[in-house]
Amino acid sequence: MSLYSSLSENKKQFAVLVDPDKYNTQQLIDLAGMAARSMVSYFFVGGSLLSEDNLENTIKVLKENCNIPVIIFPGDVMQINPHADGILLLSLISGRNPELLIGKHVVAAPYLKKSHLEILPTGYMLIESGRPTTASYMSNSIPIPNDKDEIAVSTAMAGEMLGLRLIYIDGGSGAMNPIPVGMIEKVKSAISIPLIVGGGIRTPQAAADRFKAGADIIVVGNAIEVKSSLLEKIASVALSF
Repeated sequence: MSLYSSLSENKKQFAVLVDPDKYNTQQLIDLAGMAARSMVSYFFVGGSLLSEDNLENTIKVLKENCNIPVIIFPGDVMQINPHADGILLLSLISGRNPELLIGKHVVAAPYLKKSHLEILPTGYMLIESGRPTTASYMSNSIPIPNDKDEIAVSTAMAGEMLGLRLIYIDGGSGAMNPIPVGMIEKVKSAISIPLIVGGGIRTPQAAADRFKAGADIIVVGNAIEVKSSLLEKIASVALSF
C-alpha cells in the first residue's frame, strides 16, 4: 500500500514528529521501540532549522529498529534523504513567500525525481499559536490569525482545488496553543482530502478534541521530547476512534 493510501484510510492516525537535533542514537532506539509497541502510524522527521547533520542517521536508526514508515517533514530543500519512505512536499499556502510556494520545489524536483521517495503534495498552513515560532520566522511569513476561520477554510479549499493531496494546519514547533477545534471543524467540513493537525498538543484530551473536530492525523513532537510517556497515551487515544 502507498503512503498516500494509508494516510487516506478512514481511521484516525498519530504521527510522532522527530527533530534530528534533539535525539541521540540511543534515544532514537528507545523511541522506535516505544512507538512500535504503541502502534504509532508514522514518524515525521525534520525541522525548520537543523544545526547538526543528523537527518540521515535519524532516519536509518528509526527504520532499523521498527517498521513504522518514516516520512520527511522538510524545513529546507537540503532535508531530502533517500533512506526515508516518503516526503511531505510542502507548499506554504498560508503565506505569500514564493520560494516556499514553488521556488524551493523547483530546486528539489530533480533530486526527488531520482529518489524512490513517495511524494506527498501537501498544502501547509501556519496558524497563529500565541507566540512567534521557528517555522514562521524561517519561512518569512505571517501565520493565519487563529480567530479567522474563514481565511483558513478558503486557503484549504484553494489548496485542494490546486491539486494538493493533503492539508496540514500547524501552529509550528513550540506552539503555545493548539489549533482551535472550531477552525479544525470548519476546515475539515470544507475539504475532501486528509487533514493533518499539529502544534501545541500537549495532552491526550487535546488530541482527542482535535480528532473529534475532524483531524485525520495528529502530529506531536515537542511535548513527547519533554515527556515520553505522552506518546503511549496519545497513541491510545488515536486507536480508540
